[in-house]
Amino acid sequence: IQELLRVMRTIDDRIVHELNTTIPTASFVGKVDAGQTCKELYESLMDAHTNRERIIKNCISQTSAVVKTLKEEREKGQEDGALLKQLRKEQTKV
Repeated sequence: IQELLRVMRTIDDRIVHELNTTIPTASFVGKVDAGQTCKELYESLMDAHTNRERIIKNCISQTSAVVKTLKEEREKGQEDGALLKQLRKEQTKV
């Protein structure tokens, strides 16, 4: 998931470059619709943020389910070192 999030942050990390290529210079003002290109940039940013938020929430949900399952196993008396280690790892991930 970390790699996926890193890839999804590319547009945020390159925002200065994106703005420089989106907003036309004085020589291109008449040839490019700055309003439309800015709108497209905004929409792509919002899409990226929405997708990233969805993936993060999905990861939290899945990891929380694993934590719940591990806690239930621990409460049933199945305590062992590996179980506790896995539980702590998943709790840290959340």
